[in-house]
Amino acid sequence: MKVLFVLELYYPNIGGIEKLFKSLAESLVKKGHEVTVVTTRFNKQLQKQELLNGVKIHRLNIKNRFIFSFLGFFFILRFARQADIIHTTSYNAAFPAWMAAKTCRKRIIITFHEVWGSLWFKLPFLNYCKRVLYYLYEQFILKLWYDHIVAVSDYTRHRLIASGVKENRTSRIYNGLDYTCYKHGKPEPNNSFVFTYFGRLGNSKGLDILLEASSVFVQKHDDAQLKLIIPRVPKVFFKKIIRLIHRKRLESHIRIFHNLNEGDLHHELINSNCVVIPSYSEGFCFAAVEAIALGVPLISSDQGALKEVVTGKFIKMKSLDPDGLTEALESAKAGQWDELPIKKFDIGNTVDQYLNLYHELVSAN
Repeated sequence: MKVLFVLELYYPNIGGIEKLFKSLAESLVKKGHEVTVVTTRFNKQLQKQELLNGVKIHRLNIKNRFIFSFLGFFFILRFARQADIIHTTSYNAAFPAWMAAKTCRKRIIITFHEVWGSLWFKLPFLNYCKRVLYYLYEQFILKLWYDHIVAVSDYTRHRLIASGVKENRTSRIYNGLDYTCYKHGKPEPNNSFVFTYFGRLGNSKGLDILLEASSVFVQKHDDAQLKLIIPRVPKVFFKKIIRLIHRKRLESHIRIFHNLNEGDLHHELINSNCVVIPSYSEGFCFAAVEAIALGVPLISSDQGALKEVVTGKFIKMKSLDPDGLTEALESAKAGQWDELPIKKFDIGNTVDQYLNLYHELVSAN
């Protein structure tokens, strides 16, 4: 089978979407399928064309996500003609992928990670024009007719149905991990209380809550330290975070890491007292599942799909604000954890479910 992925971003960009599609694409190749990825060249150092672990990657010289939405179609069309099925994702890749699929009369599925709706008007770091623009674009791609819509959690599926998507056109396929890459390790001796945030820079990730709570917490606990493992992009967002760190006078209590390889990332996570997930919403949350796989306790905002994926040792924030996180950090420092049996999300199950869906749609032609 020839599968075409149309994605706004792909590896080596950091994020749950990129992690899912890299694992999915490479697993399909191992099963004997031909996989092509069309994406953006978000970094000039990346090759325009690359064969990575058997996956053919074609990168457009487009950085602006909305330009990709409306001009990407003409480039995608070349590869859509040869594909048996087209697979895209929310948000900005959805429209050009849909256009190419309809033009070439190909089956198309979309994986929705989150449906924010009115949440767009409550998130930090966005001006009013962006809130309106992003909200309208989300509503627009929700109205397009895909052959099937995959939600990455029950929470996201319920949000899709509440937004008007017919239930029989949706299914839930959890994102998956290759658990052979995640081993519990023994933390190095450390007298400090270290709490860690890792992942992409996003408006929904609760970084404003995290930094506000951290400024209160370290005043009481001078030995406390926050580790931020984040990319430097988007540059505008990164600069906002740095300014907020300076404004809260957190420099002496924060260590910032960028572009860690998997081994170094796991080392930093294992050498943390906990990982903090203060998100306003999560459609799945790879960061939570990865921390659990490494045996690292979590502080969770308990928003969205976090209710489904957070197991092991954890503390739920009682309120989605700096006070709620500060209280949770105090409980974590005191070792007052809740605990549930660990729930696993294996990549093998994820790949099999997608492959079954592909076969079902293609055979229906």
